[in-house]
Amino acid sequence: MLTLSNVSKSFPGVKALSGMQLDVRAGEIHALVGENGAGKSTLTKIIAGVYQPDEGQMEFDGEIAHWATPGAAKVAGIHVIYQEFVLFPHMTVAENIFIGHERRNALGLVDHRQTRRDATELLHRLGVDIDPDRRVVDLSVADQQMVEIAKAMVHRAKLLILDEPTAVISGKEVELLFQRLQALKADGVAIIYISHRLEEIFEICDRVTVLKDGQFVASHSTAEVDRDRLVALMVGRDMKELFPPKADPAAIGAVVLEARNIRAAGRVNGASISLRAGEVTALAGMVGSGRTELALALFGGLEMTSGEVVIGGQSFRQMTPARAIEQGIGLLTEDRKGQGLAILLDVASNITAANLDEISRWGLLDRSREDTIARGEITSYQIACRGPQNPVVTMSGGNQQKVLVSRWARTCRKVLILDEPTRGVDVGAKAEIYRIMREMAAKGVAVLMISSELPEVIGMADRVLVMREGTIGGELTGAEITEEHIMRVVTHQNAA
Repeated sequence: MLTLSNVSKSFPGVKALSGMQLDVRAGEIHALVGENGAGKSTLTKIIAGVYQPDEGQMEFDGEIAHWATPGAAKVAGIHVIYQEFVLFPHMTVAENIFIGHERRNALGLVDHRQTRRDATELLHRLGVDIDPDRRVVDLSVADQQMVEIAKAMVHRAKLLILDEPTAVISGKEVELLFQRLQALKADGVAIIYISHRLEEIFEICDRVTVLKDGQFVASHSTAEVDRDRLVALMVGRDMKELFPPKADPAAIGAVVLEARNIRAAGRVNGASISLRAGEVTALAGMVGSGRTELALALFGGLEMTSGEVVIGGQSFRQMTPARAIEQGIGLLTEDRKGQGLAILLDVASNITAANLDEISRWGLLDRSREDTIARGEITSYQIACRGPQNPVVTMSGGNQQKVLVSRWARTCRKVLILDEPTRGVDVGAKAEIYRIMREMAAKGVAVLMISSELPEVIGMADRVLVMREGTIGGELTGAEITEEHIMRVVTHQNAA
């Protein structure tokens, strides 16, 4: 369906792609993987007609292709679904699906009844039951994603490109997405699947192409490679090297935070945990088990309906973010753009946001001091940006995450809580975040990591607390920290 040969693309001062090779077949799901900056976005935009290649050739559906505009690529049957959906929130589902391709009557007027009928038919083909008259703003993120896919089917998509499609959905929604992609595959649609979640690559994809530094590395059937081999191709090092050595049990200190019988938000139902200095504790469990709500309650982002948090011998029946920061607690939230970053501000402002007193003099911000601090953090955490005044909105997910980690590393003295710290970041950035977590623990900070990725939990945790139905269902340490043991606790199974 699609073949690229020796495709290159340069921007001022940057060679984004060099001699790129890719072939994608009709009726297959083909993964495209690589670290941030590997060239995935540039390649996608060339395929979609946003950029024109400087060199090389693209063949699509048996013919030499050269798209002058994204519209021309769409007409040919190429559709891209980006992480940020291109939908009009206050228009209906049907209106969004057929925007630019409105159903019209003999008088040339929009035929709303036919539009609704055709929208319903398309959605049923995808196996979803969404009212075509509902406004998009009222839909779940998963249903909005289905509306985007339905838009692609209006164009009779021959090639569908999905960029991190599960970054905004989880659990059952991911399963349903995979079912719908398999149905499209069975209809002969070629699908390019871009994701940092390697477990998804092996679950849903037939083949995988690896990019590194703008160049083609390898293409393999997913049956021919394993996770370790794929990581090695992406970053040039073994999977085991991603995780720093765990703490020596003798180096783990006293309890610095104890939460007793916490109840909050109807999701946390009497959870009790303790966190020790120098230890990385993972909070595992299924989506919906109450992990995020417990983290927010500890930080004061959710009101506790009962229970107490004890820090340094002082008991708190109710936390607030300001009180938590004062007590030396930091929280890196799961939603970095919505709840973590001040997305329209620069790197310096985001790094110093949690402690403005440090850069204030006589009630005024000292921009020179802020700039000096930011430059130091950019160097320490290897944040790829143009400098302190670089807007964070233009940065990769991994570098945005390192900005947030540096913010809390400066502020928290006792406890650092990280909710899905490596979600949506590439393997190289993951390794850096793991290194930072271990360095914080080595300084005596208690690290609480919430993660849905079992390899991450197993590779990083000194101790694992398994949460289910709003309570702590079990604790694992040492050799007990295996995927099998964790899943047994999660699913209430007894050890064999």
